[in-house]
Amino acid sequence: MIDAEAFIARHGTPIAAHDAVSDVAMGVPRPDVLEDANDGHPEDHNQHDARPHARSWARGKAKRAGRSWVRGAGAKGVAASKEGPSDPCDEDACREAALRLLDCADRSSAALLERLVLKGYDETVADAVVARLREVGLVNDEEYARSVVRYCAGRMLGERGTLLELSRKRVDRALSQQVVGEAREAGVFVDAAWELGRSVAARTAGLDLQVRRRRFWAAGGRKGHSPDILRDISHSLFDKDA
Repeated sequence: MIDAEAFIARHGTPIAAHDAVSDVAMGVPRPDVLEDANDGHPEDHNQHDARPHARSWARGKAKRAGRSWVRGAGAKGVAASKEGPSDPCDEDACREAALRLLDCADRSSAALLERLVLKGYDETVADAVVARLREVGLVNDEEYARSVVRYCAGRMLGERGTLLELSRKRVDRALSQQVVGEAREAGVFVDAAWELGRSVAARTAGLDLQVRRRRFWAAGGRKGHSPDILRDISHSLFDKDA
């Protein structure tokens, strides 16, 4: 029987390389790294000499595995996802595709129609499918637009920023203006601006007054708030400290 110590001494480098591959894949620190940090014994020089070769071998194996995945099932999956439907006019398949999209996330009818057409379905068929989904209540643009406004308020966006977000999500312009007008009347954007102002004031406490004002105005501009609202809040939060 081969002595265990002799076997490890003879085959130590490949085993270290195998461990390196496993550790790299799992994100676990290798024992040799821990030994470097904790021991630093002079008798470990031979192990240190072997480690660069082990790491090089491990990196090479990982790269080869990655290239193999790209050439294999991974690449096939990506290619399959880009293939269009076998029949662009198949309404049943188009409806199933629409329901899968809605399972992932709510969408406006225009955004849903756009995605179906991009998938390769005939626009007339896709439009009929979206219209039917609106009829049965699975697509509700008005409810979706209000959910976007609530999301924007949570991010402390102003009226202009919310309109841009609604446009990006392909909500009808007239409907966007309607729900934003309702939010404005309810004071949603004023509340969001005050929340933003208090947040900036807390983060900039102790800084120069001009710096605090400038940062608040910059944040408010990025969020799309009205200058009139920002001016009132700036005066209330920062001018009293002058």
